[in-house]
Amino acid sequence: MDGGVIVVTKPTVNVRLTSTISSFEVQRRFNRGISIADLKGKLEMVMGTPSSCMDLELFGVNDKFLQKMDDNEAMLGSYPVDDDCRIHVIDRSGGQLGEFSDVSKVEKFELSDDAYEKKTDTARSFMKKQRVGRFNEEEMAKKKAENAAREEEQKVAADAISVGSRCQVQVSGQPTKVGTVMYVGTADFKPGYWVGVKYDEPLGKHDGSVDGKQYFECENKYGAFVKPLTVTVGDFPEEDYGLDEM
Repeated sequence: MDGGVIVVTKPTVNVRLTSTISSFEVQRRFNRGISIADLKGKLEMVMGTPSSCMDLELFGVNDKFLQKMDDNEAMLGSYPVDDDCRIHVIDRSGGQLGEFSDVSKVEKFELSDDAYEKKTDTARSFMKKQRVGRFNEEEMAKKKAENAAREEEQKVAADAISVGSRCQVQVSGQPTKVGTVMYVGTADFKPGYWVGVKYDEPLGKHDGSVDGKQYFECENKYGAFVKPLTVTVGDFPEEDYGLDEM
């Protein structure tokens, strides 16, 4: 048995890759047995630089420059490359930094709506064939009729509510609230009919104003807008919340 020392290295190496035409850093694993020429061919797919216009520089794990990798016939493993070293790709094709990451420089493809309408391999064409969504005339007509009936029901309910009436509000998923009707009608913030209520307690969302428009006045957090069908008008006296105690 001799006293020789055998150095065993891993057949592959993980390296960091940077480029003069990109600000991004990526990581890849390569076989140490490939030539620098083959390495450039693989880097072409990753970095976007033609292999014929590529110069390589090797940096250590601490990003200290080690040497150029300019022998295309040499094996990758013949260079002092270890895990987490960095190979920097210098682009000699004239590419600029950010050329492949700045989408503002990419020429946009635009298609008119008429031209898109005539195509047969689009999502719109598929939806038409399958009668999905707005292209299902029967379903759309049914939804339109349901919405119209619901809106008419809300209007009838709104017509039966008078400003100044005491009311009870029952919104699904919320506790029952009691208050006074302050506003009835349409509003700018959303289509349909709405009832503005001033609650007896600070259970509302605002002071009677929405998006800068004042519909009625009340203290902040006492006001709310609800749909007419959630409102029941009746004799709902204001509750005594223990105010007889000083």
